[in-house]
Amino acid sequence: MRTCARFLAVLVAAGAIGRGEAAALTQQVEPGEALFQQKCVACHTIGQGDRVGPDLAGVHLRRDHAWLIRWISAPDQMLARGDPVAKALLRKYRNLPMPNQGLTSDQVAAVVAYLEAPPTGHQAAEQAAVAVPALPPGNASVGKALFSGTRRFQNAGPACLACHSIAGIGALGGGALGPDLTLAATNLGAAGLASVLVSIPYPTMSPIFGRRPLTPEEQAHLAAFLQEAPLSGRSPRAVGLLSGAALVAMLALFGLAHLSWRGRLTTVRRRMVESGRSGSDPKRVSSR
Repeated sequence: MRTCARFLAVLVAAGAIGRGEAAALTQQVEPGEALFQQKCVACHTIGQGDRVGPDLAGVHLRRDHAWLIRWISAPDQMLARGDPVAKALLRKYRNLPMPNQGLTSDQVAAVVAYLEAPPTGHQAAEQAAVAVPALPPGNASVGKALFSGTRRFQNAGPACLACHSIAGIGALGGGALGPDLTLAATNLGAAGLASVLVSIPYPTMSPIFGRRPLTPEEQAHLAAFLQEAPLSGRSPRAVGLLSGAALVAMLALFGLAHLSWRGRLTTVRRRMVESGRSGSDPKRVSSR
């Protein structure tokens, strides 16, 4: 009897532990879903097909739990270390690396819990709702003005030209802090481009545009401009100006280096001559 009682106690305890773990997992799923909607839907869906990155339905069956934790925590570090799966994904999805979102360990655990949770009708409905944002028709000319800063964003966000370059925007094409966006529409596709403009998921941009979001009309205008950018190309004049500027800068550096070394050599020669004269002058030698 005592043995049976102990066995039953163990079963009850194991059931309690199992219920506790299930409850903890359930508590992680909800914040994980919120993080997925905020950080991931620009590039991924669950059950709606590939976008910028792969469809993540059943990803926990293709990748083990530890790999998912490492990948979501620091995809840039895994690529730098040469992880074979990470490199294969990069090749497959047009060499667009997954950005490091700077998530905490608890946030990463919540996202993985959401990805590993059995899908529900509620989750599927939300995924379908955000799969392809519906943008109004855009005007490429207005998008160009917004990109270059000649027309301000309604919520006072910075002009794209401050950080990005693109064909068809002028001689020099813009800033170099962010990537060239000439092929953004080609690489991302229409749905991926729309998603990125809606959510701005990149860590360097989301703090800025999270407080100063683009309006749906501005998103549409920028999308129209970005879709035309590959057709514009950089004009021969722009390429010539860029090459000329690089040549002038190179000549200026060469000139400065030449003057600097020439001055040094002149100083060294003068000292050597003076030293030679002082050594050969009998009066100076006898006076020491």
